Amino acid sequence: MNTFKTFMLLLILTLFFIWIGGLIGGKAGMTVALIFAGLMNFFAYWFSDKVVLAMYRAREVTEAEAPELYSIVRSLAQKAGMPMPRVYIINEEQPNAFATGRSPKHAAVAVTTGIMRILSPEELAGVIGHELAHIKHRDVLISTVAATIAGAISYLAQMAQWAFIFGGYRGDDDEGGHPVVALIMMIIAPIIALIVQMAISRSREFAADAGGARIAGNPRFLANALRKLQWATQRIPMHANPATSHMFIVNPLSGKSLVKLFSTHPPIEERIARLEAMSL
Repeated sequence: MNTFKTFMLLLILTLFFIWIGGLIGGKAGMTVALIFAGLMNFFAYWFSDKVVLAMYRAREVTEAEAPELYSIVRSLAQKAGMPMPRVYIINEEQPNAFATGRSPKHAAVAVTTGIMRILSPEELAGVIGHELAHIKHRDVLISTVAATIAGAISYLAQMAQWAFIFGGYRGDDDEGGHPVVALIMMIIAPIIALIVQMAISRSREFAADAGGARIAGNPRFLANALRKLQWATQRIPMHANPATSHMFIVNPLSGKSLVKLFSTHPPIEERIARLEAMSL
């Protein structure tokens, strides 16, 4: 069922991207959008994990380099019946973590140096369990591809904006879309893309919290970790790319008031309440 949902989501987002291309650029715009969508899906599937890890200068570590972290990941992966993912450390003071990879066999878990300093081993296990649940549910692939296409929709709108400014747009219906419709889409396309990204991320965070709690063995491990992470992310900044903020266990941009209005994560208070209800 998850595979079918992933396929349908990618199909809908791709068709939506092509539709916007048609509104802005007519038949030529649809053709360009179709080519871009195909390339994006291919690139996101095979290389998105490497791009994100490189973006944050994540360093792969061995068991000898990070024995406690490696032991937690290995133990929980075995408990979840999953292959051992690669383990990465990001040199960032803000405590945070994310998972990436196209499948459980090609997955990686990345944590910041900050998260290893402020969390207890049990709380870190709750966080790792959450990320392993994302991998097991194949959320990482779907969220990465959705974010890629959402970003491309915004990029397409920006291209159309420049075309209008420099007179590159054609108002002929045979060679281009209606100028008023295209202008409206230039405004709302990035908003729609953000809403899609938010909906995908928010619904899966709750499922990953529940799944991660079961993997770690105690819902309070993750609940306590989320409390500490909420406090820390509001006080310790991180230079995160907004396009990848949904991949982290807590929004790395949560300290910025404007970003809170468009957060890709559900409220931490609600996540904690659901986890604590599981332990009753």
